[in-house]
Amino acid sequence: MHSPPLARPDRTRTPWPALWTGAGCAVLALALLALVAARWPPLMRLDRTVADALHRRAVTEPGLVHVNRVLTDWLWDPWTMRALIAVAVVALWWRGERLLAAWVAVTTLFSSLLQQGIKAAVGRERPRWPDPVDSAHYAAFPSGHAMTAVVSCGLLLWLLRRHGAGPRTRCAATVVAWVSVLGVGATRLYLGVHWPSDVLGGWLLGAALVAFSIAGFDRYGSRERSERERPEPPV
Repeated sequence: MHSPPLARPDRTRTPWPALWTGAGCAVLALALLALVAARWPPLMRLDRTVADALHRRAVTEPGLVHVNRVLTDWLWDPWTMRALIAVAVVALWWRGERLLAAWVAVTTLFSSLLQQGIKAAVGRERPRWPDPVDSAHYAAFPSGHAMTAVVSCGLLLWLLRRHGAGPRTRCAATVVAWVSVLGVGATRLYLGVHWPSDVLGGWLLGAALVAFSIAGFDRYGSRERSERERPEPPV
């Protein structure tokens, strides 16, 4: 009597591309963090030059300032992004994908803790203006808005891909994600509450975290699938 064939391992999702992406973004983020912490003069001058130019324009355009404040405080606010993730987590849990739901929730929570920890460790002051057009509190590096946008949009795009969304849906979602990520960074700079390197740091840290999270789940999920598909030994 022939024994049943062994199940082939699922190679449709390999963690290596995500791992390399995460490693690259993490290295760049750490290098930028070191330059910010050391107050590297060329970077400080560049930050100040860009911030000054944007602020000079912002104080002359109150209408555009109002639009940017609405975008940053409502549409692209971190709590709006977290609400979208919460909806996705609830939907996954309801569908019975509880491991994936927990993975997404933990990644989002870790993102918040990581950014707050780095802010406290670096303690960078935000730009100060005699005539501010907006205000923000706590330390500047990295930008929480920028990092949360990357993490939230990255996770949502990943979930769409995992669940077989059509090319049109994925294309539209990718455009929305890019607009959101770039837009939130632009609003924080235009309103004068962050330095350019704060926004770049948030983007890099968020991208690294999403990539590592995807790689971790794909590796763990592949092992779980292999265990489930392993045939029972013949009696």
